[in-house]
Amino acid sequence: MGSFPAIVLDFETTGLSPQRGDRAIEIGAVLIDNNRIIARFHSLMNPGIPVSPFIQGLTGITNAMVRSAPGCAEVMAGFVEFMGHYPLVAHNSSFDGRFLDAELARIGRVRRNEMACTLRIARRVYPHLSSHKLAALVRYKNLPREGTFHRAAADAEMTAHLWMTMIEDIKGLYGVAELSLESLQKLSRIPKAKVKAFFT
Repeated sequence: MGSFPAIVLDFETTGLSPQRGDRAIEIGAVLIDNNRIIARFHSLMNPGIPVSPFIQGLTGITNAMVRSAPGCAEVMAGFVEFMGHYPLVAHNSSFDGRFLDAELARIGRVRRNEMACTLRIARRVYPHLSSHKLAALVRYKNLPREGTFHRAAADAEMTAHLWMTMIEDIKGLYGVAELSLESLQKLSRIPKAKVKAFFT
């Protein structure tokens, strides 16, 4: 990225809402710095509750796989070490942020890391696209595809490539030399029509 290191993460989960008792079943994360992935973290995790047939079909993660995986508490304790104080990035960060905070709360930890959203930023940088799903953006930008969608390690890796590519695209489109996390967070919140004015 050239400006600041960040951790890009992705969760696979038993459902959409930790408030309704859904749990994380896989985490994938990569540390990026200077336009390169320099470290990786990945683990299945045993939530102690069944994985529905729908989620098994979507992710390929079976009940047998999570039964033999380490518990969520053990995995999240390891991720806390990996996460450190780096800013975090996710595709649809409100979803991943909710699960991250819920799983951290279960081990008595609180996230203080700032978070940015590639989905929201992509909607502003590529407003002409009909879909801003990760798969659509990976195809559009011809990004490296490792593994399969809806597996945490692969999704984190592809999101990292998207993040790095979007930063370069923003710099090129708007003649910006450097981008801070704060400016990218602000970009993700402004109306699409005001993006050009934001950079002038």
